[in-house]
Amino acid sequence: MAIVIGVLGICVGSFLNVVIYRVPLRRSVISPPSACTTCGVRVKSYDNIPVISWLLLHGRCRSCNAQISRSYMYVEVATGLFFGVVAKQFPTTDPLVLIAFLLLAASTIALAIIDLNTHTLPNQILFPTYIAGILLLVAEGVTNHRYGSILRALLGMLLLGLFYLVLNLIYPEGMGMGDVKFAGLLGLFLGYLGWGRLLVGGLSAFLLGGLFSLGLVIFRGANRKSGIPFGPWMLAGAWIGIFFGATIFHRYLSLFGLASHV
Repeated sequence: MAIVIGVLGICVGSFLNVVIYRVPLRRSVISPPSACTTCGVRVKSYDNIPVISWLLLHGRCRSCNAQISRSYMYVEVATGLFFGVVAKQFPTTDPLVLIAFLLLAASTIALAIIDLNTHTLPNQILFPTYIAGILLLVAEGVTNHRYGSILRALLGMLLLGLFYLVLNLIYPEGMGMGDVKFAGLLGLFLGYLGWGRLLVGGLSAFLLGGLFSLGLVIFRGANRKSGIPFGPWMLAGAWIGIFFGATIFHRYLSLFGLASHV
């Protein structure tokens, strides 16, 4: 099943390439069909097969021979691998949870790349992920009588969002409103899984971002005015929390002789 979902992820990655390119330009991701960004000729269906078409065409447009960035293929492969890993983490016995986290995985890739390129986290991606995430997780919780998980998810969304909002009010140049909205989304998914994952996922973002910023200061001469997008570190921290948060939190409490059930 992980392999099947991984192949599906490669196809989703092809669509994410469209999202990553068009959303920052405020263009529709549905129409017009994909076309070469150099000559404007529409891409034929047989030239739009994820990964395979790029390899067969040697990374060039069939019409004008213009170079096609390797990043398109990398996004497709990365999405496939990411989907496969998520499918291994979440059993198909909870299909709504699996779908919810696959959705988060797809949004993760698109938002991370867009934030790196433009220092923005577009509402066109954030808000649909919010709505779908809430509907899927609440539906799964109600179906399986996991009302505590639903409550944690909503509280996680509120608490992590409020924490980032306070940071935005204290230092708006360093923490944008896009990060605040994004924090609430990540808090929703982390909270559903448990308080330990929420705590680890939230703190990991600052640890990773801080280490990266320190590296830039030491090796690149960066300063307070250097623009460093925080979204990718929020995402990395969240997925650390999702995959390893329970184990990390349990081991941390074990250092003090405490047991963890979160």
